[in-house]
This record gives sequence, structure tokens and C-alpha cells, in this order.
Amino acid sequence: MQSHDVDYRILGNDIQVLEVELDPNETVIAEAGAMVYMDEAIAFETKMGDGSEPDQGLMGKIFSAGSRMLTGESLFMTHFTHRGGSGKSRVAFSAPYPGTILPLDLRMLPQGLIVQKDGFLAAARGTKLAIHFNRRLGAGFFGGEGFILQKLTGDGKAFIHAGGTIIEKQLNNELLRVDTGCVVAFEPSIDFDIVRAGGLKSMIFGGEGLLLATLRGTGRVWLQSMPVKKLIQALMPAGGNARKESGGLFGSLLDE
Repeated sequence: MQSHDVDYRILGNDIQVLEVELDPNETVIAEAGAMVYMDEAIAFETKMGDGSEPDQGLMGKIFSAGSRMLTGESLFMTHFTHRGGSGKSRVAFSAPYPGTILPLDLRMLPQGLIVQKDGFLAAARGTKLAIHFNRRLGAGFFGGEGFILQKLTGDGKAFIHAGGTIIEKQLNNELLRVDTGCVVAFEPSIDFDIVRAGGLKSMIFGGEGLLLATLRGTGRVWLQSMPVKKLIQALMPAGGNARKESGGLFGSLLDE
């Protein structure tokens, strides 16, 4: 596998934009609809698959695209290529909600990276995106977050997106409990599961939800401070405050 060697810069602070600089015939792949702007020499084409296996047959492409649909992503990906004769050209991308863009060099992650199903933004051509099923009983039983994920492998640059601030943590044979929506990515050496969040009272009135994610082992994990679900809840009229006030009221009654 030999990914294209693209250059990049990240613009902005709270609502970031990724600008990728391409040499002639270099290509970057991105989620459909992520493009913000591009230079005249950039040509784009919507394709099934990530282009990491150029000789892949039609059935292979259909299977790859179909597996992406299981993660909630588009059936197609957009390939942006510098078709000019010389010089550099730029194309920029942004995520569908405010947050932070995390650049990663997959050469430093030889086992690849497991990413939440909506975390991928863009990558150098040659990066392979595959579906990853979590085999842990808790994640499979509760479904949703933590069950169907994406795995990125390759030897080039990839970019993932997270809501709010990204926190990187190194685990050394440790256990970390996290809100299920706050997990962005983790190395394959980390064991990921979803478990019940405490007792019945805590689950109903604690405000932390019914489930927690557990990350156990040795390796790096990346967390986000504002997953899109929390952002939507916060923007709903009186949604967050009403929930907190209700929890506080019933919690007080139970303490009496």
C-alpha cells in the first residue's frame, strides 16, 4: 500500500476547515458533501469505494460501499485530484457540525485505527476504510454507539472530526469509563465495551444516560467533549434545562 503524500493545514479554532495541498496527479478522498472550496485545477469524481484497491472488481466495490451504509455514511465517496500540469492546488473540507479536526499519520499506527462511525472526514488516496464490528457482548446487545465502527489503515495521512475539543489519552493496562458518545477513536489494542451506568436511580436521574463506554488495555484513545447528540439536545428549546430540573426534582424526592 502506498498512499499519496499530501500536505495540509487546518484553519480556524472552534469551527475548523481542513485545506489539503495536492501536487499534480495526487488525490484526496472525502465524505460526500464535505468540500468547501477548491482551486481550478482540481477535478472531482464520485465513486464507490476509497480507491485503495484499484483492481477491485464491481462486486467488491458494491460490498465495500454497502458496508459503509451500515455505518450511516453515504454509499459514495468523492475523489479530488490535481489535474493541472504543474504547481500545487488546494481543496478544503469541513465537517457537518462544529468541532476539531485531528490529523493522523497512519504510518505511526501500523495496526490501523478504529473510528466512530461518523468520525471520518478525509484521507490521502490509498487509505483503506473498512467496517469494524465490535464483538463485545455489551456493545452488540445495546447496538448503536460502539457496535458498528470504521477501521482506517494505510501509510498516509487521514483526518477525523470530533465535536468540541479532542482529548488524547494514553492507557497503560488501565480502564477508562466514558460517556458513550464521547469516544472518537482508539487503537485496536484497546478493548471497547458498553455497560450499564450504575444502579437504577443513577441511570434514571443521574443525567449521564443509561450506558457507559469502557476502554481497557494499553494504547491511545481520543475523546470529544461535545458529541453531536449533546449539541442537538443543548440547542433544543429548554431540552437540557428541563431534563436537569426534572432529574433534580425527582432526585430530591427520592432522597427524602
